[in-house]
Amino acid sequence: MGTSEWTSFHSNPIDCFFQGLVGACGISVLCNLKRVYNFIQTCSDSETETESKQRSLSAGNHLRGKWIRALQFCFLTALLSLVGSRVSSLIVLEFSLRAVSAWASAGLDAKGRGLDLLLTQCQFSLGCGLTCTLDFLHQGAPHSSLSLFLAAALSWALASVSHSVWSHVARLFPLHSRERDCGQCITLLASGHTILASVQRAVVLAFALATVASTATVYDHFLSQKDALKFWTPLTLCYTILVVYSQEDQQRRTGTKALLHTAVLRLGALLVLMLTVGNWSDVFHVLITFLGEAVCLLPSQDLLEAELKEEEDTSLGKHEQSSSHKNKGLTHNGNIIR
Repeated sequence: MGTSEWTSFHSNPIDCFFQGLVGACGISVLCNLKRVYNFIQTCSDSETETESKQRSLSAGNHLRGKWIRALQFCFLTALLSLVGSRVSSLIVLEFSLRAVSAWASAGLDAKGRGLDLLLTQCQFSLGCGLTCTLDFLHQGAPHSSLSLFLAAALSWALASVSHSVWSHVARLFPLHSRERDCGQCITLLASGHTILASVQRAVVLAFALATVASTATVYDHFLSQKDALKFWTPLTLCYTILVVYSQEDQQRRTGTKALLHTAVLRLGALLVLMLTVGNWSDVFHVLITFLGEAVCLLPSQDLLEAELKEEEDTSLGKHEQSSSHKNKGLTHNGNIIR
């Protein structure tokens, strides 16, 4: 087996690098905008100047880890460049199945709490979706390198703008929101609550396009052989059952360790699947996805903890509201008896 078969560089290493860069930029934009949204919501909930200073100090601690985020960006670019389109397509379809399973089993309330948590978990899957979509769209294109370069340049510009907004908000938003002397902060104060909905729509659109590209790729590489469906049907059913089980297990457990456990369980099942129907290069690419998920989730502990805390507060509020209604009902019945 040649060296090129073990990597995604079967066509052009430059194209693969540009695709990986676009995927890493997409992940960066997602995380930066979510941090901006969470920080604005946190500042809006704070009432005292001391709390605002504490949150500003906490944001400063995040900004001091700028070199960690730069290192994360470089790692993601390299990992997404190495993962082939075959495994990337399976990652996208697996996450799409997991998102549908989460919506069907738990449901997403009107404020989209469940989708908010899925947005943080979808980071590496989003990167794989962007790379496999670009690979699908540029197959056989005569000037694919130029097109991918333009896409990478646009993605870099968007990632730079989102990082600049997050840096400004983390350093100056508590002060500017009180003094009303910054147009950018005033705009975010007025319309910052719409950031999450816009991000959700963009991610859903990206996964919709990636699902089409991934389905075509999986069919060409795995299902086009004779009698392939007879072999893939039971495997797909088993994998679907595993996804549903892992989703229910995640709902029973709490904390970021449960999310990491779920990610390892899913990728372990995908590794077994590739050992069964794939080749050794696919197995190598699945091992790379382990690193990719770790590189995405470990530096995102602040986002995961904030969303888990928000879900716990929402559940507690609903429980207290239900108890209040019950107590009112008992008092009302007592008055009737009297």
